[in-house]
Amino acid sequence: MRDEFLDPIATAEETLAEVGLRPRRLADFVGQAELREHLSVMLEAARRRGQPVDHLLFAGPPGLGKTTLAAIVAAEAGVTLHVTSGPAFERQGDVAAVLTKLEAGDVLFIDEIHRLARPVEEVLYPAMEDFQLDIVLGKGPAARTLRLELPPFTLIGATTRTGLITGPLRDRFGHVARLEYYDPDELRAIVSRAADIFGVQITLDGAYEIARRARGTPRIANRLLRRVRDFAEVRAGGVIDFDVAQAGLALFGVDELGLDKVDRGILDALCRRFGGGPVGLSTLAISVSEPTETIEDVYEPFLIQRGLLIRTPRGRMATAAAWTHLGLSAPASPPPSAASLFDGERD
Repeated sequence: MRDEFLDPIATAEETLAEVGLRPRRLADFVGQAELREHLSVMLEAARRRGQPVDHLLFAGPPGLGKTTLAAIVAAEAGVTLHVTSGPAFERQGDVAAVLTKLEAGDVLFIDEIHRLARPVEEVLYPAMEDFQLDIVLGKGPAARTLRLELPPFTLIGATTRTGLITGPLRDRFGHVARLEYYDPDELRAIVSRAADIFGVQITLDGAYEIARRARGTPRIANRLLRRVRDFAEVRAGGVIDFDVAQAGLALFGVDELGLDKVDRGILDALCRRFGGGPVGLSTLAISVSEPTETIEDVYEPFLIQRGLLIRTPRGRMATAAAWTHLGLSAPASPPPSAASLFDGERD
C-alpha cells in the first residue's frame, strides 16, 4: 500500500530529502508532547541503570514520525539502529539471522510489525522476554531445539493498524504509544525548519498556509513545501509568502481543506454517482480506480475526521458538509448524524 500524498511513487531526491529533514535528538522533535515526555523519562531511567530501553510499540497513521522516533531512541541511547519490516521476515530463520547480529543495547526497528507471520512472532516471544532464541535443528523424530543467549536489545515496532497485532505480541511491549495528528502550529514549526534546511525563504503566514493544508501529517507538510518551493522558484522569485503558498497549492490540486484529487474524487463519486450513499467500499474503490485498502487506510480517516464522510452498517455516506464543499445541493432527506458512525461491513 502506498501512503504517498501527491506522487504515486516518491522520487529518490524526495526520499533523501525526507531523511535529511528528520530530527536526530528528542529535543528537536516537534509535536507528540506526551510521548516525548514518556520517552525522555524512559531513556534517562535506562541510562542510569545501564540497561537497554524497554521494548516500544508506536502506532498511528503513516507519516507521523514513528521511524524518526525509533532513530531518535537509538541516537539518544548511543547504540546502533537496525531497520527492517514485518514482510521481510518470511521464515523463522530470517528472525534468527537478524537477532544474532545485534550487539548489547542495539535497537531493532520493525516497521509494519502487524504483517509478521505467526511462526515468526513465536520466535520473537522468548527473544523479547528472556533474550533467548530457540532454534529447531532437523526434522521429525530426530529434531532437537538449540537455545541461544542474545544480548539485551530494544525492539521497536511500528504499525498503522493496531488491531491486526496479536494480543501476545502486543503484551510483550513495555510501552505502547499512539501518535496523534499534529495541529497547524506544530506543522508550521516543522515547515519553517524544513525551509531553513532547504535554504528557502518563507514567511510565517506562508508556512502556516502550507501547514494548514497538510492533513495533520509532517510527511505531507514537507512534501507540500517541496512542491510550493518549486512553484516559488519558477514563478514567484523564490520567496514563499501567503499568496505564493496559496497559488502553489492550488496549482498542485490541494484545496482549502487539504483535500487532493483522490479525496475529491471519492466525495464526487459518492454525491454525483450514488446520490450521497450508502455505497459499499468495493464499489466506491472501483469508481475511483483505487484499491480498497488504500481507500480505507489512507483517504477515509481524513475524510471522516473532517466530517465529510461517515461509515454506516449499509456502506459509506457523504455528509452535508461534503455536498457543500463540492458546491452541490444536498438531497432533501436529512444527512446522517454523527451517532450513525459505525465501522460496518466492507460492502
